Amino acid sequence: MKNSLLIFVFSILGMNAFAQVSVTPTPKNKPVIENLVPNESFERFSSTPIGWFYKGSHFTDVMKYWSSATGTSPDVFGKNVRVPSQWAEKGFGGQTARTGKTMVGITVYGCEDGKPHCREYLQIQMKEPLVIGQKYQVDFWVSQLPNSISVNNLGMAFNDEYLEEKTEMVLDELKPEVVATNVVKAEGHWVKVSGSFTAKDESDFLIIGNFFTDSMTTANEATSCNLKYAYYYVDDISVKKADPIINVPIKKDDLCCLEVQKGDIIQLKDIFFDTNKAELLPRSYFELNKLLTLMNRYPTMVIRINGHTDILGGHDYNIGLSNRRSKAVADYLIQHGIATNRVTNKGYGSTSPISDNETIEGRQLNRRVEFEVISN
Repeated sequence: MKNSLLIFVFSILGMNAFAQVSVTPTPKNKPVIENLVPNESFERFSSTPIGWFYKGSHFTDVMKYWSSATGTSPDVFGKNVRVPSQWAEKGFGGQTARTGKTMVGITVYGCEDGKPHCREYLQIQMKEPLVIGQKYQVDFWVSQLPNSISVNNLGMAFNDEYLEEKTEMVLDELKPEVVATNVVKAEGHWVKVSGSFTAKDESDFLIIGNFFTDSMTTANEATSCNLKYAYYYVDDISVKKADPIINVPIKKDDLCCLEVQKGDIIQLKDIFFDTNKAELLPRSYFELNKLLTLMNRYPTMVIRINGHTDILGGHDYNIGLSNRRSKAVADYLIQHGIATNRVTNKGYGSTSPISDNETIEGRQLNRRVEFEVISN
């Protein structure tokens, strides 16, 4: 796992203070810095959250782009989500979202008191990887569940691989780049945890939670505290580049700079879909925008997007899935200005493997999207 040097700032702004902050208009010629976190306010769903969650896979299946990094399950709160009566009686669900209609909640302390799911983590793949040497400003807002314990150590870590741990314990191998050093007291209102760091790697996964053991975490019980764990609602996640913006060096094999000719078949490196689905994940846009640059550099080039799967699943299903995925890529190019007569698509299913389908690594290589130069 790669980790960046920790440089943190912690700030708390109550709702009234936040409302009074003055805003300086953005200069007309200054570009707006993009938030690298998709679905930053948890308003988009892959399926309707109609009940409570008990496994990490439940949260992952429901919340669009977000996942649980472990076997524990973050909770979703919002319209049409039913909080079981035994938890509603403890105060769960009494908070309203900071923005929009939806928020999530995680337990961040309480292992030594024996609470199940004593550590829960939010995980997402960002729209692009971190740039080495670039400074980033990060923020997320939290609201403490009334009658629960308040703690410090709420933080953000960045990682270069997707975590799908089965454990329910602390992810103390991850070192947060930003962490709240002071105890976050936020019963019934929203406060901001914010900070900055300079990236020393190209990680593209963000994880939010408490990465320290109970013994390394400062905990304060309120006078009326009757819950022996710390639970916080979370909303409005932001990761943005800070000035000065670094110009990223273009690598020799970068897609946008390739010299191509008729007959070339080139694999797209970072195209992502959810399992058994054909909707492009936001991280894919980074690579597809390079393909757009290449096609604009070759204004008469015609390509075909080829989709491939591994051998798992039936033949007809794999042909259909690979066709839908290749079409999703073709549609992205067309939606961003490429003429329809310059791009087609085809799904090959598992009929053209490039590696052994008997191994996990081989099947991963076989699941791919390529473009083939038909003419240039």
